[in-house]
Amino acid sequence: MKSPTNWSDRFRLFFLNNRFVLVLLVLLLIGLNIMVFTKVSFIFLPFIALIKSVLLPLLLTGVVFYLLNPIVDYMESKKVKRVYSILVLYLLIIGIITLLFVIVVPFIRGQVESLIQNVPRYSREVQVQFERLIGSGYFAQIQQSINFDAVSYIEKITGRLTAIVNNAWTSIGAFVGAVTEVILAIVTVPFILFYLLKDGKQLPQFILKFVPTSLRGQTYTVMTEMNNQISSYIRGQIIVSFCIGVLLYIGYLIIGLDYSLVLAIFAASTSIVPYLGPAIAITPALIIAIVTSPIMLLKMIIVWTIVQLIEGKFISPQIMGKNLHIHPITIIFVILTAGKLFGILGIILAVPGYAVLKVIVTHLFHWFQNHSSLYEQPAEQPVDRT
Repeated sequence: MKSPTNWSDRFRLFFLNNRFVLVLLVLLLIGLNIMVFTKVSFIFLPFIALIKSVLLPLLLTGVVFYLLNPIVDYMESKKVKRVYSILVLYLLIIGIITLLFVIVVPFIRGQVESLIQNVPRYSREVQVQFERLIGSGYFAQIQQSINFDAVSYIEKITGRLTAIVNNAWTSIGAFVGAVTEVILAIVTVPFILFYLLKDGKQLPQFILKFVPTSLRGQTYTVMTEMNNQISSYIRGQIIVSFCIGVLLYIGYLIIGLDYSLVLAIFAASTSIVPYLGPAIAITPALIIAIVTSPIMLLKMIIVWTIVQLIEGKFISPQIMGKNLHIHPITIIFVILTAGKLFGILGIILAVPGYAVLKVIVTHLFHWFQNHSSLYEQPAEQPVDRT
């Protein structure tokens, strides 16, 4: 074998043809890039401010777009122009929102105010029930040893919640000032949504104009998969959450549980978060059922079990299917990590964000695998049969 005679041959032999060294070099370059970006992070401050300004409107618009776009496509297939379909949908949505504010919102407000006012009584009743289960003397010793008074602590929290709610209802100006960004986002959503529903089909082709010609086919495939992942998750999760809320409301009405509408809406809202949402949703219903009576607790558990069985065996498999291909353990870890990093918004966006990131990383890996010699199978050595 001929030995390398110049530096380029030696570099190619000992570095480029050495997979371990090549991986270390790639990691080193990535680390250097990250270090450089952290040193000049002030350059990106205007872009970060822009992203924060448009993020919420775009997220809200995206959710509504994925819900309404199939309806517009269906009406277009029936020879109805997209503009007319969008206008009809807008009129229907305005009518539904008006009915909600006139009929449903006052009823929900009354139930929420009554629930908050009764929280101290519920907390005392829960403590009494807990003392009966484990013994009042032992419970008192625990509170004394850790210097913790559960009743006073819950009463303080209740007082603060009551003050917040009262201020929210009585001081409209302060409330509007606190949620200015949300209101502006909601106001801009219909305008962005109109043009997105009208010209959304042309968006992929517009983006592909900025992509090199050789990469347009692969880029279009990636965008299509990302769109399928996001649309299937958003539509499926909202429909599943709505079904859970309706079923729980019907079940709570049948057993006569107090604050049935508020509890059902809370359960539907928290069900948007997979796996962790139902555990959060059952907590207030359990407290109210425990305070009411042991029979009510048993009825509530039966209703909750039936609804979860229906959702797990019939609703989710039919609506959600297996589109995301994400293991449940992975989903739990992703939600916990996103919640720790980004709060409530991270918890809501954790699963679809991970699904999109998974599509991008998978295609990047396949591209790297096809364009590098690191994953080539070694040639089989001929067997010497002599």
